Amino acid sequence: MTGTQGNKLRTGLIIALIAVIIAVLAFAWVRKAEQDSLEEQTEAIRDTIRQRALQCYVIEGAYPESLDYLVENYGLAVNTEDYKIVYMPYAENLPPEVKVILRKES
Repeated sequence: MTGTQGNKLRTGLIIALIAVIIAVLAFAWVRKAEQDSLEEQTEAIRDTIRQRALQCYVIEGAYPESLDYLVENYGLAVNTEDYKIVYMPYAENLPPEVKVILRKES
């Protein structure tokens, strides 16, 4: 191999390595963006449930005893296929604890 051919090969390898690094970084960035989006959706669901529970408290004077009550009486739509929702009431005058858990990765 002459010096010129060696330089061309080295340059080609460096370009290929840079392309691989860029591809890996792009993939990681997309995965991070997807994860952030799922976390935002989970937070939005939790916030909506809390808002509906508070709405119930303001109207009826008590927090609802179950998530089903919010679904039936306050128009709450729950995606139980993708999310597990844990609704834990404490007392009529205390807000419930609400946990929203993604069931599976997309």
